[in-house]
Amino acid sequence: MARAISRPRPSIPRRTLLAGTAAVALTGAAACSRVPQGDALARLKSQGAVRLGIAGEVPYGYVNDQGEFTGEAPELAKVIFKRLGIGHVQPVATDFSSLIPGLNSQQFDVVSAGMYINKDRCAQVLFADPEYQMLDAFIVRKGNPKNLHTYEDVVRTKARFATGTGYAEIGYATTAGYPEKDIVILQDQVAGLNAVESGRVDVFAGTALTVREVAKKSAKAEATQAFAAVVDGKKKIDGGGFAFRPTDGALRDAFNTEIHRMKQSGELFRILKPFGFTQAEMTTLTAKELCR
Repeated sequence: MARAISRPRPSIPRRTLLAGTAAVALTGAAACSRVPQGDALARLKSQGAVRLGIAGEVPYGYVNDQGEFTGEAPELAKVIFKRLGIGHVQPVATDFSSLIPGLNSQQFDVVSAGMYINKDRCAQVLFADPEYQMLDAFIVRKGNPKNLHTYEDVVRTKARFATGTGYAEIGYATTAGYPEKDIVILQDQVAGLNAVESGRVDVFAGTALTVREVAKKSAKAEATQAFAAVVDGKKKIDGGGFAFRPTDGALRDAFNTEIHRMKQSGELFRILKPFGFTQAEMTTLTAKELCR
């Protein structure tokens, strides 16, 4: 990503494990229209707009310094939904923990906040195939004095370890043997950078993309090389994608068709590249694989 993290803006981590139950009642407008019940794509075409739930985190979906909604998710959504006959994307910012419950209670029509696709979430929503894959990385002091490159290194050196609220990295660290009670939980990657720079912690763990973006202009800290956490003896690669209500399979399928076309043509990478994504983050993983 060519842009820097906007420090004043609060953000909510995208990987919080959510709980929520589906509410499938149609909105009053849809119920009174000629649109067939349950046909979400037809309803959204009739309305001419789609509500996109985001969580205010760079580079996934956020408000920029000009007060405009942007990020890889809103920009990608604009292209795909226009091709599906829906001319306007209305981003709606909320806490990450409210995204899936809000989707299933029809506050949003679709959600994309860099949300990792996993088995627990797949029990609650339908995911499109991921637009990206992601590894982890650390923010450490310049020169990486403790030589921290993996969670096992953190455990071995007894480094003071921090990560974000609800981040998957909490589980990766504890799986490697780090005591959960000793993990410092911070709001986001900006708070993590500040903690490393001030010496309050030795290392902050996050996704490779957010870590390298937030650390790249720091005079006191740096990002490590990306790596895969080891879970049950296997390297873990995560993927993030758009989420739809369980009743909106046809809408998800139409979205997937466009995602696949954009992957094949290279257009997907061209949209994501300005937000810091590299070819290493492009993926052929499917939601079905990640839901297992």
